[in-house]
Amino acid sequence: MQLWLDTAKIEEIREIASWGILSGVTTNPSLMQRAGTADRKTVTQQIAEVVGGPVSAEVISTDCEGMLAEAREIVTWSPHVLVKIPTIPEGLKAMREISRWDPPQEGWPVPRVNATLIFSPNQALLAATAGAAYVSPFLGRLDDAGHDGMQIVRDIVEIFSIYGFDCQVIAASIRHPLHVTQAALAGADIATIPYAVLKKMIQHPLTDKGLKAFLDDWAKVAGK
Repeated sequence: MQLWLDTAKIEEIREIASWGILSGVTTNPSLMQRAGTADRKTVTQQIAEVVGGPVSAEVISTDCEGMLAEAREIVTWSPHVLVKIPTIPEGLKAMREISRWDPPQEGWPVPRVNATLIFSPNQALLAATAGAAYVSPFLGRLDDAGHDGMQIVRDIVEIFSIYGFDCQVIAASIRHPLHVTQAALAGADIATIPYAVLKKMIQHPLTDKGLKAFLDDWAKVAGK
């Protein structure tokens, strides 16, 4: 399972990328706001340069023509960019159209869509049928609403496996490290993880205790 970072803050991305475990990044308008910027193009290009892998940039329009107009610009920003589109009827129309586009520049991949704001297997099925390359079920928000978000991920993974959809499942709206473990066990292709949660994944008190004991013992030996 690939590990992506769910943020638009360059300093966070640079830090996690330096660990050697980062494969991609997802952004959205709320994350751009938290990063204090409305310059989606510059930020997306900076992220793509750091990561060298998929970077989702979300459209703001809610009608098909508006989404397509934004997508035509977004796909020229970087060969790594994904167009993030909400899973609504107008979004499905846009997904189908984008799936038929040619690469924006020679040597670049065909435009790829990340279908976002998915809260049911049926929405994921519709998005995959419309040509999305990725679907993003928001498991944390489902949990917040009293549903079993991880079961939705499992169901989507199973449906895609049964019918051979060429569409990857991104476990999104991750709330804590256990969500990452559960997403991996559920068969998600990708987990997109907030910076604070990813930092917690490497932490364990027994690791700290063990390292301190090793270094203390070595200091005793070296001192002699």
